[in-house]
Amino acid sequence: MGNLLAVDAGGTSTRAVVLTREGECLGFGVGGAGNPISSGTEHASREVVTAVSAALDRAGTHQGIDAAVLAMAGSRTYVSTEWITSALIRVGVEGPVELESDLLATFCSGAWEPDGYAIVAGTGAAAIRVHDGRLEVASDGLGWLLGDAGSGFWLGRRVVRAVAAELDARGQHTALTPLLLGTLGIASEAEITEDGRPESLRQLLDAVYSLRPIELATFAPLVFAVGDDVVARSITLDARSALKTTLGAVASADVHGPVVCGGGVLSALGLDSEGVPGVTDVRSVADGTAGAAVLALRYGGVTVDEDVFARVDATLRALRAEGVR
Repeated sequence: MGNLLAVDAGGTSTRAVVLTREGECLGFGVGGAGNPISSGTEHASREVVTAVSAALDRAGTHQGIDAAVLAMAGSRTYVSTEWITSALIRVGVEGPVELESDLLATFCSGAWEPDGYAIVAGTGAAAIRVHDGRLEVASDGLGWLLGDAGSGFWLGRRVVRAVAAELDARGQHTALTPLLLGTLGIASEAEITEDGRPESLRQLLDAVYSLRPIELATFAPLVFAVGDDVVARSITLDARSALKTTLGAVASADVHGPVVCGGGVLSALGLDSEGVPGVTDVRSVADGTAGAAVLALRYGGVTVDEDVFARVDATLRALRAEGVR
């Protein structure tokens, strides 16, 4: 039987790994944004193929891939895999492709156990409960308009709203104001314009409303860069509370296991899991690549125990240490 292919296709970057059925990772490659929902199928397929080709080259083979798993957000939106299977065939991957949840891949990157939880807060935010190795219940991940509480977008929007409120004389003074204005290249102008507003506020409105809503997530890091600021501290506390609520929505006293955390925002905030039922310990992972490999093994009929998981993790780390992140 041949090797397996695992892909962690994210909204910012894509990672691919070729591995044996014993869990030894042979090749690793990276590409750009590979999620078809946020990037479109043409761009996403191109970046997935870039990562896969690099992984195949490092493994020394473009043949003998029996099956592939592609982990990504919104995986169930794409019932058909034609958008990616046709692209993979061109680089020698002719086996079936299974779409899986990026949240499940996050969980499997940090836990070989069949039960537990995963929570991710990056640009968006969501949590899942995993039972018997499968995604059982999910919460949030509803996008910038309806949810993603505690996410990078959520933080960025709170930053912009707080600064706009101060400039509009409706909000507290905050160190976020000069930081955001400086980031946008706006001078702190107190001059009142013809519409009765400060010039800096007018420029802020122009700058922010020219962005796509999701781009507000780029301002999230500012909330961690101002030191002891009352407004910033309130925003981060609210974000931690929101993420705890999201985790609590999927938690169950009947399902015990680790909670695996992912995403840059959650890494900066830290997870408050105190009192959340079913959570036995908290673990963090950088991304879902190892988990995608675990899912590929399971899809290929391999039982992933603690030893196999350790082999995947160790050999993938070794490949990444060679310089490809």
